[in-house]
Amino acid sequence: MSKNSQVEENEEPKPISEALKRFKRSRLVFEPSLGVLGFFLVGLLCLVWSFFYFDYRSVAKSYNLSDKSDRFVWLKLENKNTSSENRVGFLEESGDKCDVFDGDWVWDESYPLYQSKDCRFLDEGFRCSEFGRSDLFYTQWRWQPRHCDLPRFDAKLMLEKLRDKRLVFVGDSIGRNQWESLLCLLSSAVKNDSSVYEVNGSPITKHTGYLVFRFKEYNCTVEYYRSPFLVPQGRPPAKSHKKVKTTLKLDTMDWTASKWRGADILVFNTGHWWNNGKTIRMGCYFQEGKEVKLKMNVDDAYKRAMETVMKWIQTEVDSNKTRVFFRTFAPVHFRGGDWRTGGTCHMETLPEIGTTTSLASSETWEQLKNLGDALLSHHSNRSGTVKVSVLNITAMSARRKDGHPSIYYLGSLGPAPLHRQDCSHWCLPGVPDTWNELLYALFMKQEVSSSRRVKEAIGNVTMS
Repeated sequence: MSKNSQVEENEEPKPISEALKRFKRSRLVFEPSLGVLGFFLVGLLCLVWSFFYFDYRSVAKSYNLSDKSDRFVWLKLENKNTSSENRVGFLEESGDKCDVFDGDWVWDESYPLYQSKDCRFLDEGFRCSEFGRSDLFYTQWRWQPRHCDLPRFDAKLMLEKLRDKRLVFVGDSIGRNQWESLLCLLSSAVKNDSSVYEVNGSPITKHTGYLVFRFKEYNCTVEYYRSPFLVPQGRPPAKSHKKVKTTLKLDTMDWTASKWRGADILVFNTGHWWNNGKTIRMGCYFQEGKEVKLKMNVDDAYKRAMETVMKWIQTEVDSNKTRVFFRTFAPVHFRGGDWRTGGTCHMETLPEIGTTTSLASSETWEQLKNLGDALLSHHSNRSGTVKVSVLNITAMSARRKDGHPSIYYLGSLGPAPLHRQDCSHWCLPGVPDTWNELLYALFMKQEVSSSRRVKEAIGNVTMS
């Protein structure tokens, strides 16, 4: 074999060996690229997972995103451009026809009216900002009626109006939410903390039957009586069906009614317990007289109970002394379930602004209609009739999906699991402060109107 042919034979495998060498070199370059790519993929997955598992606001805050979102900036600008040229003062005579419940939420940097850390009357479950909630936007929205301006809450003036009087809240734990809000609002005008105290030395807890706080300087009390249904719940009659564990006595007022009959201001609320889950599913049925109504549904039972409440108001309350308010149902904002089935609201940080569509459930509006029917059935223009003023907060509160404790209702025990959130109660300061601002406005309106009538009567006597 010639040398040339041997050279040719030795040269034939060179392309293969060269290719192998190139492959090895390329693999050395490629392997680190896969490692880098894997690292980024794992990091991305961890980031996405953290948004779902942890409260996303803490992540947003670390990147200064919380108050820079386009939507938030737009809402602030939108509210700054709101004109007040055509609005009158609600307390003025020209404001008599203004519907204070028709309006919108506007941004106001002068809010909140107090800080939770400065109020010792709050349940831990309402102190959201102290126990982990990092955004405070929910504290800085003010309710603005469309056609008039509300008076700003004046704690000192309200305390003067309450001097030697009793203001009583009766209802469920959402009523307690509002009661604690008012304690904070009023105590902000009191310099001596020790002059405001619970008359029996009882601490504020969720399950206490009633609490009475005295403002010593003004000799007035602000009281709360726990009565979720406003009618009593108790043992069923003897020989009732075995599925009946308890009954609601629809034709009788709550056992504690005698304690609040003589109040100067009565604020009722009920609603959150009037559902199948809190009644029939738990073996709680409805009773009239000695008869248990096994086939009566919750809506009919609620309507019957409200008739009992209105009848009691007209027959037992002194119209010359007591002013009665009834606050309507505050909607819940669970997404993807309810409080027992994983419903959530912890991702909500802004209210619904400018919407005209209903954000409350059909059940909520049905309950509101039943309350309205009960009020109308006992309405009369005859003297001696007790007027019931309605705090119609349902629609305005339906827009505030951002105002709930969500995972922060456990207080010092730390954030709750994501599948057990509180989207029923409200952070304080927050939405219930507005309910009390409206209560204050309606109360002051009655005061102004009464004073106006007295002046007119004196003027007529003088002229005659």
